[in-house]
Parts: sequence; structure tokens; C-alpha cells
Amino acid sequence: MENTNKKIRTLNGVIVSDRMQKTVVVAVSRLVKHPKYKKYYKVTKRYKAHDEKSEYHTGDKVAIQETRPLSKEKRWAVIAKQ
Repeated sequence: MENTNKKIRTLNGVIVSDRMQKTVVVAVSRLVKHPKYKKYYKVTKRYKAHDEKSEYHTGDKVAIQETRPLSKEKRWAVIAKQ
């Protein structure tokens, strides 16, 4: 029997590159609190995401969803424009 209680991770970010075929690079920013100084600072991580129809372009705000590995570095897929 299959376990259907798994939560599918979803992130929001901005496309910073659309120069590859069927792939976009999405920058996801988040705020992290420094443990000693208690100040918040921004951390940005870039994810390669699958874009089957090449319909999203640089500057678009999108939502990406975790998926099975599609290539060496691509484990996310674009699901919606925001």
C-alpha cells in the first residue's frame, strides 16, 4: 500500500535565467535569524526547475514544486505564475 501522507514541498521565487531548453533557474529568498546577534538577513538559493513549454521568462514570479529527479541537478517543476 502506498503512503499518501507525504507533503509535497512548494516554494515561491523569481526566475533569474531562462536560457536553457525546458529549464529555468528560480531564485528563492528567505530570511534567517542570526543565532548570536538576533538580526535577520536574506539567504538566496537557486533551483533549476522544469518548464515543459518554455512559457516562463526572466523576471516572472513563479511557484515551483518538488518532483522526481529529471536530470543531474533538476528536481523541481514550475507549477504556476504568480
